[in-house]
Amino acid sequence: MPSFANRLSEQFASFGQLCVGIDPSAEQLGQWSLPDSANGAKRFALEILEASQGQVGIVKPQVAFFEQYGAVGLAALNEVMSRAKEMGFLVIADAKRGDIGSTMAGYARAWLSEEATFEADALTLSPFLGLETLRQTIDTALSNQKGVFILSATSNPEAASIQTAMIGSQSVAASVASFAASFVDTDLGSVGLVLGATVDLESFGLVADGLVNVPVLMPGFGQQGASLTTVSTRYKLFRSGLICNVSRSVAGDSATGLTNRISSAKRELEQGLER
Repeated sequence: MPSFANRLSEQFASFGQLCVGIDPSAEQLGQWSLPDSANGAKRFALEILEASQGQVGIVKPQVAFFEQYGAVGLAALNEVMSRAKEMGFLVIADAKRGDIGSTMAGYARAWLSEEATFEADALTLSPFLGLETLRQTIDTALSNQKGVFILSATSNPEAASIQTAMIGSQSVAASVASFAASFVDTDLGSVGLVLGATVDLESFGLVADGLVNVPVLMPGFGQQGASLTTVSTRYKLFRSGLICNVSRSVAGDSATGLTNRISSAKRELEQGLER
């Protein structure tokens, strides 16, 4: 199987750089008149997949919104991810796993190993128990042609005090970025970062030319305030590796018009990348 980076590049070439998030929160299910249950979450997710097929190559299910329903929720998640894979999507599981090394080995086995229970192509990771606790998980991912995205500078305002804190001459966010970049060669890598679309890179100590060839999963568009049409202006040096995620702004308050909302987001991003 090709590496995650190669599969990501193929999806970019075929469908562009938009990623559709699958976030079946209780509030979202209520807006869609779906039950607040594992079955409701699954029905929501399958609608998202159907509307995205042929338009988008990457989807990102938010694991917590399935996990809240316990074992049946996780079973629903796996069914959704399996269906997404069958439909040709690249699946990024947004689980933000982070722990000591031995515990991370368990997470890696569940999500990234050859025998993984969950059918994800990549997993989001939290680095705040130490970057070295992630190394074995990254090795597992790479050896199984999968990818990871490590939280670096996120959109939520509560994170800034930690992510802008200095470690010697670097911010925490920049230290994470340097760690991810150490796994990248001259082409797009399989170890990436999560950067919020509303984040000012400079204020977090991030240097754009250090992010070239590091894939960047970027939430924060739409309802969180960032515009897809300004992507190239803000992130020109590493725009070729951007995965721009939209969730609530395309989900809307019902399934009616979902396909058109995804189409509009895709057009906006294409315009933004061309500028």
